[in-house]
Amino acid sequence: MTAEKTAIRIQYFLYFGAMGVFLPYFNLYCLHIGFSGFQIGSLSAVRSIVLIIFSILWGILADRKGLRRPIYILCSFASTALWALFLFTTDFRFMLVITVVYGAFYAPLISFLEAFAMDVLGKTKSRYGRTRAWGSVAFIAVVLILGKLIDRYSVGIVIALVLGISTAQAMAATTMPRIRSQRQVQPHDAVRLLSGPTLVFLLCAFLMLVSHGAYYGFFSIHLTQLGHGGSFIGVCWALASTAEVVVMINSSRLFARFSFKRVLAVSFAAAVMRWGILYVAQSAMVILASQLLHAVTYGAFHMAGILYMDQLAPVSEKTLGQALNNAVTYGLGLTVGFFVSGALYESGNTAPLFLLSAGVAFAGGLLFTGFHWAASSGKSEPAAGDGPVTGKGLHE
Repeated sequence: MTAEKTAIRIQYFLYFGAMGVFLPYFNLYCLHIGFSGFQIGSLSAVRSIVLIIFSILWGILADRKGLRRPIYILCSFASTALWALFLFTTDFRFMLVITVVYGAFYAPLISFLEAFAMDVLGKTKSRYGRTRAWGSVAFIAVVLILGKLIDRYSVGIVIALVLGISTAQAMAATTMPRIRSQRQVQPHDAVRLLSGPTLVFLLCAFLMLVSHGAYYGFFSIHLTQLGHGGSFIGVCWALASTAEVVVMINSSRLFARFSFKRVLAVSFAAAVMRWGILYVAQSAMVILASQLLHAVTYGAFHMAGILYMDQLAPVSEKTLGQALNNAVTYGLGLTVGFFVSGALYESGNTAPLFLLSAGVAFAGGLLFTGFHWAASSGKSEPAAGDGPVTGKGLHE
């Protein structure tokens, strides 16, 4: 089991190491080579659309045929090879085509990795944050180092760096554990997966990620417009991830005291506050302080969402459950967020994007808390996931 956990941690480390290059700096690279705000938003949104479709398709195939590990390895190598094509063009149309094909194979990686982690952790799922924190540590290291390199050289180095880290991740994917399906898929499992609480959670999580569209797509550009350089941008991203790591390594304590739903509700409130601050903030110190809220808006929200979906999904649909969660949130949610942000950025002012984000997060939080308040008022006993989390409750 130790070897299996090590393999999962290495995958998180390398996956989010590459993300630490891509997320803060790929859009800056696109701006550097002359793309408009609409083109940048379109590339990000198209990538997200592809993630939606193919993460679900790969998830269905993995659960029905028991092929999660072979698909994970195949997609790791194929997506790495396809990313290399970005080295040879700066034409928007060609980059759009590469984004589509690359995304088709990249799509299932994170949802499959989350499903692997749930299986390997077993009765210790409340400690998921400690395993996931390896990815955040890699993200921090990369953004801090890369910010200085970009100031010294050029943002153009991001393509080669993603390729290098992705190659290492693909090689390491061959060590992933072999997990046998615990139960055959039953005809009613898909219906159970799409229960009322699941659908409400997915809708609200979708709104949460829509609200993150401006941050993930245009935060670095927003800082550039405020006059900050690559080093400060790197520090901002790294500080957010550091805050995320702190809450993740304390995940067992967090979920021993609070239910998934309570953590999710607080995360929505924190998002409203965070985006509101970025809308008005001009001071570097205030912007840095707001990044600490990433511990809640991403760290706590992500952990609670992964564990809540694992609890809601039938045993035979665990991979599909995580794929659906990832597709609706980081796929569809960011798609809408990127498109809206890209369209509004054409005015040359990024601040209003965060005001819209605050409103969307507020709507998601209101719907989530309202639904569960109404549901709890009609019953005398708490349903699964209402109370603090124990190792036994997580595994059942």
